[in-house]
Amino acid sequence: MAGTLSTGQGAPAAAVSPPQLELAVENADGVRLAAAVGAARVELCAALAETEGITPSIGITEQACRVGLPVHVLVRPRPGDFAYSSEELDVIERDVAAALAAGAAGVVVGVLAPDGGPDVPALRRIVAAAGRSNPAAEITFHRAFDAALAAGADPADALARLEQAGVHRVLTSGGSPDCAAGLSTLGRLVELGRTYAPSVQIMAGGGVTLELVPSLRGIGVHAVHTSARQRSNGHPGAGRAPAADPALAAQLAGALTIGGLEP
Repeated sequence: MAGTLSTGQGAPAAAVSPPQLELAVENADGVRLAAAVGAARVELCAALAETEGITPSIGITEQACRVGLPVHVLVRPRPGDFAYSSEELDVIERDVAAALAAGAAGVVVGVLAPDGGPDVPALRRIVAAAGRSNPAAEITFHRAFDAALAAGADPADALARLEQAGVHRVLTSGGSPDCAAGLSTLGRLVELGRTYAPSVQIMAGGGVTLELVPSLRGIGVHAVHTSARQRSNGHPGAGRAPAADPALAAQLAGALTIGGLEP
């Protein structure tokens, strides 16, 4: 986790490391771009434009892992909601093991319980499956967290559940459609995390723009997740996600690191 932050109880703020950059990519070319701009890791997905991301094939995963940058594989067996049957959870466990066996440094998952919050027993199963394959594997809980917040889940309880389950990081836009709209909640999650989930990093993701980076740094998020794609009203091959923009990726990386985090 990045640095030590103010407790909010009058203690002076210690120096804080700049947020790490994570790029969402779909293939080895994306991993190479992430490495070139100095990203800390990638989230490897399939069908981003069509489904907002599902599990990539093992072939794609193996190629991506050979590049050398830490690859965190999205394990999501289908689009749609995040309530899974026992058979779907079995698929998730098997895909987690397969991704780690292919060389992934971590996996990205999200399971919600019937009450709408993170499903601790299911997550513990997934964390255990990951640990059997690679004890050092990192577990990120994806934007199913935002679905939980949008449905009325208590943020402190939701974070505490991730801590209980052994999750390392949560990707969130603060329960809003994007990080700009969710900025105040993101700041609150950082504060709540210090008490309720001190082992869980808060990673901001969803509609991240270059202009928003100073605000994200200012609230103390531990990482920023982006696909670094230029927004467009349309493009050839509609339905397929455009490739990441190398210049934008480099600008985002620079904005996250230059000058560190101001107190």
